[in-house]
Amino acid sequence: MNKTEFLRAVATEAGTTLKDANAFYDAFVTTVCKAMKKGDKVSLIGFGTFEAKKKAARTATNPSTGAKVKVPACLAPSLKFGKSFKEEVNKKGK
Repeated sequence: MNKTEFLRAVATEAGTTLKDANAFYDAFVTTVCKAMKKGDKVSLIGFGTFEAKKKAARTATNPSTGAKVKVPACLAPSLKFGKSFKEEVNKKGK
């Protein structure tokens, strides 16, 4: 499912327009991104928790050339799914 298919499905499920679903999606992504940049966690009960995890600087190897490359420290976005969401995905029979 790509973004357009996803937005159509959300609009249908919510009984709204594709334009409104797209506006919600954009606002959702922007809000989560801003929160993570500030170091906040975004916990959505029943779905999961978005968090930016700190990764230390390290040295890696370029697989094509074998050259050593310095990778700077960064924040890596992470999503840990909630228990009820995992259970719903794993339910037998739709």
